[in-house]
Amino acid sequence: MSAPDPSTVRFDGPWIHRDIHANGIRFHVVEVGDADPDAPLVVLLHGFADFWWSWRHQLTALSAQGFRVVALDLRGYGDSDKPPRGYDGWTLAGDVAGLIRAMGYGKATLIGHADGGLVCWATAILHARLVRSIALISSPHPLALKQAVIRDRYQRKALVPSFLTYQIPFRPEKHLTADNGAEVERLVRARSGPAWPEQAEFDDVVTKLRSAIQIPGVSHSTLEYQRWAFRSQLRHEGRRFMRLMDQVLRIPILQIHGDLDPYVLTRTVRRNKRWAPEEQLHAIPGVGHYAHWEAPQRVNDALRDFLTAN
Repeated sequence: MSAPDPSTVRFDGPWIHRDIHANGIRFHVVEVGDADPDAPLVVLLHGFADFWWSWRHQLTALSAQGFRVVALDLRGYGDSDKPPRGYDGWTLAGDVAGLIRAMGYGKATLIGHADGGLVCWATAILHARLVRSIALISSPHPLALKQAVIRDRYQRKALVPSFLTYQIPFRPEKHLTADNGAEVERLVRARSGPAWPEQAEFDDVVTKLRSAIQIPGVSHSTLEYQRWAFRSQLRHEGRRFMRLMDQVLRIPILQIHGDLDPYVLTRTVRRNKRWAPEEQLHAIPGVGHYAHWEAPQRVNDALRDFLTAN
């Protein structure tokens, strides 16, 4: 069976697909077709082994609230370009900054899940003038996460084994794509709350994720995010990046977290207060790592309230 073409992630719906060049590469961007081009910009950043479709519920709901909402395939994902390099914190933040400017804006709110949330944190610090506020879903501040991995054996047990496995060359890529992407479904099941896999939408979501991970280059790119995050801690560039991250953010920040998330623990996101003392923590009971899929209405309500207030 041949690998899926990148264009297979361009699903029909109440949105339009665009290509925007920023920071030297082309990004696939999705937004609701009748969005006001002068409305405040909101940029949605997906997480590991995912793509823009992650935000299908938020795209329409937040656009209906009067915002210009765009979801993109991050560097290396979906139908965006997949260069061999650029999966470090500086370049990823530069991608988002470049996208904001390319769309003609001077400021935006960033919303990110997991790895996409880490890009939000980095962009808010490295390109502060461009970021009005950030909202995160199961995405602690990079230093809060590092601190938790070092000091909390339960967070270390949840996170480190997969990180270590992903450092091996070539084999993790094959593992992610084997059996039509079955490993991606396994990860989603393991990190979700108990009710989500029983919902009608679940099978459609994992089918799309399993297909998207098989697009040529995607499995390698998604692992490069994890590899840089881990290996850079042992290098000068990583230590310098963490020193830059070690500052207090005074912009509005919302952290949405499923209280059953087994991958990013609640006490880990609570460590954010050192770097984000005004952060609002919005816990959603009964859901896991994918709150925006598992409880979309509750997430949309929290995001709407946050956006309208800030």
